[in-house]
Amino acid sequence: MQPFRPRRHWFNGDLQTLRDTLRTVRLGPDQGEPITVAVGGGDQLLAVYDPPLPVGRTPLALVLLLHGLGGGSEREGLRRMGQTLQHAGFAVLRLNLRGAGPGRPLARGTYAARCNRDLLPVLARARQLADQVAPGGRPLLGVGLSLGGTLLLNALLAGDGAPVLDGLVCISSPLDLDACSRQIERPRNRLYQRWLLRRLLAQTLADPFGVTPEERELLEGRAPQGPLRSLRAFDAAITAPRWGYGSVDDYYAKASPLRPLLEGAAARLPPTLLVHAADDPWVPVAPVRRIAEADLKGIDVLITPQGGHNGFHARCDAAAGQGCWGDRLTARWLSRLLEQGPLAAAG
Repeated sequence: MQPFRPRRHWFNGDLQTLRDTLRTVRLGPDQGEPITVAVGGGDQLLAVYDPPLPVGRTPLALVLLLHGLGGGSEREGLRRMGQTLQHAGFAVLRLNLRGAGPGRPLARGTYAARCNRDLLPVLARARQLADQVAPGGRPLLGVGLSLGGTLLLNALLAGDGAPVLDGLVCISSPLDLDACSRQIERPRNRLYQRWLLRRLLAQTLADPFGVTPEERELLEGRAPQGPLRSLRAFDAAITAPRWGYGSVDDYYAKASPLRPLLEGAAARLPPTLLVHAADDPWVPVAPVRRIAEADLKGIDVLITPQGGHNGFHARCDAAAGQGCWGDRLTARWLSRLLEQGPLAAAG
């Protein structure tokens, strides 16, 4: 596969990051099959199942695909990644995290970077589906975009036995939430933060199960401290208390995969690929470099000089005909993983 070279006119990290927002992608109607997963307390998460293409093809594996902050199964970047995987022979399960996308009416509240009580039932259901998509079953793989990769890492690092997934790819995923928060709060990123915060506020207020009076005051900016003006403030007011953390600092420390990975927990992961761009304006590359320097067994790290945050739009994209460079890299790496032989956790 060709090394990453930015698409002409989309040459820096900001442009790479924004391309999916500024340029719509023609993907056709969403024909995925909705699947609900019970996660306790009467709540359900909505996933969307897509068979490999062309239709009728026996899948190589099932890929559980997770969106990032403010995303959902209907977002173009996630769907484009999914279609690239479908054309490569994979079945895909696009998950909406708690409160996200078209799954908003099915579960109260919102998600966090470490929400294992939601994700573990999803992984169990995905394993059942992987066993059913073809005679003899198929491997279960994971792909997480941005925060979606962080969630998958945290769920896997919490396990005691064999990894629930047989392979994992994380694209532009935060490994240190405190460092990520400080990065997004830099003055140059104020428009990004405002855009992300607006999406989170709207998503939270749209909860059909309601919010508490105290939460509503905070979300609507009527609390004594005034409006929530940063992602850290949102996490302090909403995410940390909802998920049982003592403070936002406690949440960031316990939901960051970096320290467990460096302290030996990487052995709990399946074969894993971390992809990151050095010019990512949202998520700092330094934690990923620490993983690369540690040379952890079973973890491949690819850091490109350019590519932005979950961008990776390359000059060769048009000629390739399917997805962006990052999408094709993911499909290629997973395909090669399967070619290496039977995966221990499959079936």
